Amino acid sequence: MKMIKRSVLPLALLTIGALGVAACSSDDDNTSGKPGGKIQFSISGEALAYTGYSFPAGEPVFVDGWALEFDRVLTTVDKITLSRNPDKAPTDQSQTDNLVAELNGPWAVDLHKQGTLEGKGGNGETAVLIGELANQNRNGGANFSNTDRYAFGFDVVTASATATQLNLDDAAKTDYGDMVTNGYTTLFVGTATFKGGDTCTSSDPKYDFGQLPKTVKFRFGFKTSATYVNCQNPDNTGTPFAGEEHQRGVQVVDNKPVTAQLTLHTDHVFWDSTLHDSPLHFDHIAARFVGQISAGVPTATLQDFEGRAINPVVDGKGAPLPWRSCVDTAAYSLPKGNVTFEDNVGLQSLSEFLSYNERTMGHLNADGLCAVKPK
Repeated sequence: MKMIKRSVLPLALLTIGALGVAACSSDDDNTSGKPGGKIQFSISGEALAYTGYSFPAGEPVFVDGWALEFDRVLTTVDKITLSRNPDKAPTDQSQTDNLVAELNGPWAVDLHKQGTLEGKGGNGETAVLIGELANQNRNGGANFSNTDRYAFGFDVVTASATATQLNLDDAAKTDYGDMVTNGYTTLFVGTATFKGGDTCTSSDPKYDFGQLPKTVKFRFGFKTSATYVNCQNPDNTGTPFAGEEHQRGVQVVDNKPVTAQLTLHTDHVFWDSTLHDSPLHFDHIAARFVGQISAGVPTATLQDFEGRAINPVVDGKGAPLPWRSCVDTAAYSLPKGNVTFEDNVGLQSLSEFLSYNERTMGHLNADGLCAVKPK
């Protein structure tokens, strides 16, 4: 099992960039260089959106023993943009120069359904085609240069009745109508099942985890729209700025289309902190129903967590919830005390915490971090 650890680099969300040192760039003049080819835009939730999260062999894994399956992962994206000079500000990833090309939607997509294109994450992952651009449609129709990189961005927006539905089946169309009615940008529908067994450990052995339901359905409707700005690109081979994982921007070539895949990571919603790649948990969601439902399978909604404290998290009876681990200690170190979630950005409730991390889902080409601006 892969070691689970938190990244030492805070996510680009709201910090809008990482400290760094200037690197060489040819992006100051995007009219230079030879004409390049077209850019193909696709979208993917990667394999986890359609296969779900298994336990115990999952990667990543819910450390508190839960397996998770999706029925639908619906979202709406819009305003795919390309701008000059992604390296404009080494210490502020959100800064670029002027817009040179834009592809407008909005588009509605079910990330749970596999697409017809090869995904950027490898391992048989797929993506759904959105469209393509062959030139700079905000710059007099000039060709893209094949020697310069372009800052890439996109929006996640509120569901719209006029959105182009890329791959929605009848069930997804019904749920998308609910998204339009309620002003959601993203909707997670699925089921979580506890698979941890009797070998789990807890930070408080006196707490009775048998009170938690073993199966929880969820229907999380998020209203967190966002603009993802100047994303880093794992396809680039150049040296990134200090503190960043990949060089920024998209660069075309003259012999084949270049892919820019909007990638949304479903695991972010279940992190135990606002740091990137935090361990995944579901106990805090299931515990909400302790003492609340006598029979049947509960369905968790985001509204169930409005006003619910994050420091500490309590169960449905008001008792503090301990941490639980159902994986080996080499993979995850069980914290001490009760479950608490970081409040370093002014979050007041569990619904705000879940929504804050959901807003960070957007990436470029699998793992490219973006600066994120709430809309």
